[in-house]
Parts: sequence; structure tokens; C-alpha cells
Amino acid sequence: MNDSSRGAPPTAGYWGPTDQGAAPAGPAYDGQSAQQTRPMPIVPDGFGDESHAELRDDPPQEPMAVPSSPPPPQKKRAGRDLRAAIGVGVGLGAVVAASLFIVKAVFIGVIAVAVVIGLWELTSRLDEKKGIKAPLVPLAVGGAAMVVAGYARGPEGAWAAMALTGLAVLVWRMTQPPEGYLRDVTAGVFAAFYVPFLATFVALMLTADDGPQRVLMFLVLTVVSDTGAYAVGWRFGTHKLAPRISPGKTREGLGGAVLFAMVAGALLMEYLIDGGYWWQGLLLGLAVAASATLGDLGESMIKRDLGIKDMGTLLPGHGGIMDRLDSLLPTAPVVWLLLVLFVGS
Repeated sequence: MNDSSRGAPPTAGYWGPTDQGAAPAGPAYDGQSAQQTRPMPIVPDGFGDESHAELRDDPPQEPMAVPSSPPPPQKKRAGRDLRAAIGVGVGLGAVVAASLFIVKAVFIGVIAVAVVIGLWELTSRLDEKKGIKAPLVPLAVGGAAMVVAGYARGPEGAWAAMALTGLAVLVWRMTQPPEGYLRDVTAGVFAAFYVPFLATFVALMLTADDGPQRVLMFLVLTVVSDTGAYAVGWRFGTHKLAPRISPGKTREGLGGAVLFAMVAGALLMEYLIDGGYWWQGLLLGLAVAASATLGDLGESMIKRDLGIKDMGTLLPGHGGIMDRLDSLLPTAPVVWLLLVLFVGS
């Protein structure tokens, strides 16, 4: 092997081996490795402080958050303006009481006005949210006539007015294109039954000799049931009654409604209704609590389907007229029937 096979001669100052294939005689030290070795940094005093955090390879850690004490529990609050709700409730009660005990015909007018406004709210929400065009004109005219016919002619008059109102809805809708006809008339007939027909049973109560007392008992029991459900449910409610329909209602609230209504029913039946007994009031209060709760859940189901919270904004703190009639409407036929069975018509 000649010198040319050894490669280029070593440069000056090179102390490594002259033969690349042979191991060095001294300590192992590679010049090329030495050039690639990174010099160790000089660590200044106070390394690890925030002022020298940039010298670290890893990012600085965030300071640990000091756990704070949990906030004090907040008191439950009503979802509506309580002052406005009380003021509107007192005003409505004054109008009802004045018309009920002064002139019966005026109270019939109050019922008819409430029915027409309720129909307007219901049909308006159906049109806005679902595109369902239930004809308002025949519903309003037929609804008011239904209340008057029930007061003047009794149950037969109410049934006849209900049938004529349904026919009027079918005919009125024929003036528009056929698309959606079945949907619209079905909603119209439902609205005629739900609002004016059920309200007619209040007028039927008024036809009795002690009609004002019967209507007053019906209104007081429904309000007491709602109040008991709200008070007990707000204070003690933990178990949901129907979370898919109305998450705010609890089983404890239902128990409060039953208790309040039964006590009020026993007192009113004994001291307000001629020929009534306290045990009849207990049964009446139980039935009112059940029907009022079901009525409230039924309208909650409608509002959930429509995607709304209230049917209207006419009554501050309450919503609309239909938001106040939700428990009254299904309770009216229940109270009318039980009073007829207990003390006659």
C-alpha cells in the first residue's frame, strides 16, 4: 500500500492518528466530534427565577391558582317580575269580583272578551311558529256566541254553538287555497274546543241560584292550587314532576297544590255553598289540583312545541291571557260537574 492510499496528509496541529483505520494510542478524542459538541452554558446565579426563565429549555410553568372559598348559596328567585304579577293579579281580581257580584251579564262579557283575546294569542302563535292559519274571525265570533249561548240556553246551547263554530271554520277556510286545508281546520276546531267551549262551563256555573258563589269558589280553588304548587315547589322541590314538559314543576309542588286546594275546598264548601259539606270540598279540592296541574302541563306542551315561553305579553309579570287561562280552562268543567253532583244545578 502506497502513501496515496492513506488519503490526504494530516494538517498542521492535528494530533490524532495518521491512519483512519487504526485506533488512537492515547485517550479517545475525535476532533470532528469535538467540533459538534455543544458547549455547556454557564448557569448564572438565581437560575430558575422568572427573570431567567428564557434560559430554560421548557416553558415556564403557570403559577398555581389558589383555591378560593365557594360563593355563598344564592337564594331562589322567581322567573318573573313579582311586583308586576301581583299588581296585575289584584287588578284582574277586582274586575272579576265587581262584575261577578254586581251584574251577571257584565261577567259574561268579561268571559267573552278573555276568550276572544285568548283565541287571538293562540292563532297568532300557531301562524308565527308553525305556519298554521286557523281562521280567527269565525273562531272569535263563534267563541263569544258559545259563552252567551251556554249562559242563556244551558249545555244544549253550548253544544249547538260549538258545532256551528266548527262548521264556520270549515267554510271560512274554503276561501283560501287548498294547500294546508286539513291542518288549518284541525287547528281551528281544536282552538274552538280548547278556549271558548271549556270557558263556557264558567257561564254554566253562573246560571245557578248561587252562581256567583260557585264561580268564586272555582276561581279561588284554582288560584290556591297554583299558589300551593309554587310555594311548596319553590321551597322544597327537588324531584321533577315532568322534566320533558315543564322542568320547573316538582312532585313536592304537586303535593302542595293538593294540600292547599283540599283545605280551601273543605272550608269553602262548608261555609260558602248552600247544602255543601266539608268532605265534598276535600274531593273537589283534590280534583281541582289534578285538573289545574294537567292544564298547566298541557299548555306547557303546546308552548314547547311552538318554541315559546309565553303565549303573549299583554299582562306584565304573567305573559298573555292564555298563560293565565291554562289551569282555569280544564278546571271549569270539573268544578261544574262535581258541584252539580254534590248540590244540584
